[in-house]
Amino acid sequence: MEFGGHLLSILVFFPAIGALALLFLRSEDEYWIRRLTFVVSVVEFLFSLSLLRVVAVDAPGYALTEYKAWISSPPIKYHLGVDGISMFLVILTTFLTPICVLASWKGVHHRIKEFHVMLLLLEVGIIGVFLALDLFVFFLFWEVMLIPMAFLIGIWGHERRIYAAVKFFLYTMFGSAFMLVGILWLYNLTGTLDLPAIQSTLQTPQYHLPQATEMLLFLAFFVAFAIKVPLFPLHTWLPDAHVEAPTAGSIILAGVLLKMGTYGMIRFCLPLFPEASHRAAPYVAVLAIIGIIYGALVALVQPNLKKLVAYSSVSHLGFVVLGIFTFHAISMQGAVYQMLAHGISTGALFFLVGMLYDRRHTFEISEYGGLATPMPKYAAFFLFVALSSMGLPMLNGFVGEYLILLGTYQWHWGWASWAATGVILSACYLLWAYQRVFFGEVVHDKNSNLTDIDSREKWGLIVFAVITLWMGIGSPYITHRVAGPVNWVIEQTKSKYAEEASKPAVPPQPAAMASETHQDSQTRTVSR
Repeated sequence: MEFGGHLLSILVFFPAIGALALLFLRSEDEYWIRRLTFVVSVVEFLFSLSLLRVVAVDAPGYALTEYKAWISSPPIKYHLGVDGISMFLVILTTFLTPICVLASWKGVHHRIKEFHVMLLLLEVGIIGVFLALDLFVFFLFWEVMLIPMAFLIGIWGHERRIYAAVKFFLYTMFGSAFMLVGILWLYNLTGTLDLPAIQSTLQTPQYHLPQATEMLLFLAFFVAFAIKVPLFPLHTWLPDAHVEAPTAGSIILAGVLLKMGTYGMIRFCLPLFPEASHRAAPYVAVLAIIGIIYGALVALVQPNLKKLVAYSSVSHLGFVVLGIFTFHAISMQGAVYQMLAHGISTGALFFLVGMLYDRRHTFEISEYGGLATPMPKYAAFFLFVALSSMGLPMLNGFVGEYLILLGTYQWHWGWASWAATGVILSACYLLWAYQRVFFGEVVHDKNSNLTDIDSREKWGLIVFAVITLWMGIGSPYITHRVAGPVNWVIEQTKSKYAEEASKPAVPPQPAAMASETHQDSQTRTVSR
């Protein structure tokens, strides 16, 4: 662990400085508002890339921290830290923010200054969540993130925007109430709010939590994170929020906000409550698999293109949760990778859907058809992104799902078998939607004269395409950097109960191979 500079604080608060600068501009200066926001977000992205130099490859623990006393009673510390997991999530956030500015260039027509202020403040809250190592500071950023996102949906959304914003707010606040109770419980028990200190304290025999207490604390945090993912059956807020949100809101919501839930499971649930995590793992895995299949099936029958992409997120994030709760290094690395890949692919899909809405002002699939004729470049980019989302090899979506299924199979072949059906279903709903939107004759006259992508949209899509291809080919660059932190998390979850509760399930073998399989299993046990 290294103390150095104020890079983490700059990453957290630089967008807030940009938001403050926007307040000095007149509301009529739309030209400078958009460009200043874009410049601030790009500079923030460049700052985040410096983390690649700070965080060593395969290094466990926090590579860089900032620690300063803030409030004496209760003892709240301004404690930030970054490792291989949070580093890539911060970079993903700073990458998608300028994309959101580009996506809203022509789609936002009123209260433009307020919109960009909210967008930058949302970035502050998200990055703060990924870097905070004090439970109070984490909760503070968690709630800061909620306000600008609700405003983005409620003010700049579509017809049912108020309903969607209120639903999003209530769901998140409901989960936050449980998490706040868990934080206060841990403070009363350990006398500190510092995450590393709480982890060290709970590992000592005198502070070992009773089984029932640990399970209640685990659930207090898990419910808040499961709502944010969202995990079935706590997902019902997501489709409404996506459909009613502006394009920028949908990109940042699917690309980053949902990852706050899975990040919280890795950072808090597993290390703080290892035995409860293992006890709950079979139930969480079942819910994740239900979410994978349910989300894909509902997406398959959606008449609304944006809602189809929203339900695909429920399915894809189910893979991430499954990979986390198998407690296997391969599947957890796949889960972290899938978080990043989903942020790129689904962010690009919402960007593309938003471009279509700007031209036709509808998400209904029945209103389209034959768009490949007037919009060939758009159709080509949409197909490329759809293939990455369904997990085509050589693209980013394949690596994460493959690692998750590979690691899951080694522990429970039944879980992996059921989850694999989600890969097949994703191809079904994405290809069928593509066929209905782009193939055939142009049915509606309005679609005949639709303009193809302009230069602003083209460069945004090119960046998405390059990142998608690079992640599919150069995946070791990411997996090598998250391997150390992932193994560190798994080491923290080991316990006597874990060895009994998380034994791998061996798939059925032919009778002729039974003896050989038994000998192999004995050899693996001795080597462990």
